[in-house]
Amino acid sequence: MVALPAAAQETYENAKLAGTDLNGTARYVGMGGAMEALGADLSTISTNPAGIGLYRHSAAAVSGGLVTQGSVPGYTNGDKTHASFDQGGFVYSMRGRNNSFLNLAFNYSKSRNFDFILGAAGRLNNASSNKLTYQKWRNGAFDNGDGAYSQVDHLNANYFNMKKDSANYPATDYMLSREHTGYIGNYDFNISGNIQDRVYLGVTFGIKDVHYTHDGWYNETLNTYPIYYTDHRHIYGTGFDVTAGVIVRPIETSPFRFGIYVKTPTWYDLTTENYSTIGDGKNQYAVNDNDPNESYDYKITTPWKFGFSLGHTVGNYLALGATYEYADYSSMKTRINDGVDYYWDEWGYYDGVETSHKDAEMNRHTSQTLKGVSTLKLGAEVKPVKDFAIRFGYNYVSPMYEKSGVKGFLQNGNPVYSNGIYYSSTADYTNWKATNRFTFGLGYNVQKWNFDLAYQYSCQKGDFYPFASYIENTATASPEDNIPTSCEVKNNRSQLLLTIGYNF
Repeated sequence: MVALPAAAQETYENAKLAGTDLNGTARYVGMGGAMEALGADLSTISTNPAGIGLYRHSAAAVSGGLVTQGSVPGYTNGDKTHASFDQGGFVYSMRGRNNSFLNLAFNYSKSRNFDFILGAAGRLNNASSNKLTYQKWRNGAFDNGDGAYSQVDHLNANYFNMKKDSANYPATDYMLSREHTGYIGNYDFNISGNIQDRVYLGVTFGIKDVHYTHDGWYNETLNTYPIYYTDHRHIYGTGFDVTAGVIVRPIETSPFRFGIYVKTPTWYDLTTENYSTIGDGKNQYAVNDNDPNESYDYKITTPWKFGFSLGHTVGNYLALGATYEYADYSSMKTRINDGVDYYWDEWGYYDGVETSHKDAEMNRHTSQTLKGVSTLKLGAEVKPVKDFAIRFGYNYVSPMYEKSGVKGFLQNGNPVYSNGIYYSSTADYTNWKATNRFTFGLGYNVQKWNFDLAYQYSCQKGDFYPFASYIENTATASPEDNIPTSCEVKNNRSQLLLTIGYNF
């Protein structure tokens, strides 16, 4: 057997990959994504695949635009505006007997756009990251192996002398600047159709392509001098899932319809690489000076997702849609890679099997830190004239994070003993709150061509913590308590999206 490093990822890093943005065609975005019962849009391929079954002719579309972040602190670094290719796909429709169709479709879309600049600053009042490492060491958190010993602890332990009380250096304030870039690309393959224009069925097999990078620095001002932490992390890999859905028009003489769909978990196989340092401007230490790039493979499994939707049209001038989705992110799982067992098979070939097991401690932390998320989508399309459309939409996405969530610690105050903590290279975390999205769109048809434009404004607030609090188990406040101050951060973004489509 050839052993590989045993590793799993940490809850807050995993959560970045689990959620989805509102993205796709400009018509879909302009209506707030509330098209899971209305259908006949390529973006429904990854939410309710039965929506592709409403196509009565073949079509193709491509979409792209600009994403701009607002409310960026002046001390941060990074580009606030990025161009983005967001969607491209087609559907091939084949007419059958009795007014039925069989459709085949492929669509690429960007389910997550990670372009985001995070800036945070505040007072520390004699708390510090190195003090947290010292307290964990002094109270025996590292006695059971490396499970609760993070890369930040490694940096602090090597820069400061953790075996002396004088290593407990308090800080007065902190500042963080970090730029996140990358995306998750969806490659969806669909087969769908309808039965006598009353029941629509569809199945989509999806492949995901992950590219996530962040670069940043964090500094604490000690009583005498500043300490700088730098971190570069790159996560990449693939995943797959399956989505099935149905749309039913229960009354033959009415266009009213409802849809139901379910998405399996996404099974991810990922690799993460990072390089982290600590220094004071003169001296600098890395996680591993001989091989500074830490890299390992790991697995995560996102939760099941369930959706219910309603749709109705009035003549050819009004369309209304509503969708509700639910996913329990507290059930997300991580796995530790054991390694690869190599053996001679019965045919005389040298082969290998990768094995892994559940990271029970990290899964327990995830169940206490994340929670179920409800998403409500509302949308409307009005056509004042035949070939011109005006669209409106709104989304509400409930918080994924518990207010009491803490990175690296369970609710009982005990450290999380997991390889996901050992490979954690940043101490900060953010408990993000609810997301509100407001959308507006325009559409114009010219013979077989359609041109659609959408604008989306998304706003979200969160509570940022530079590191976890550590409170001594005493009846009164202790000088050993290490409690950082949190600050409010924002993720407000604007998207301008253009879609060009052709029907054939």
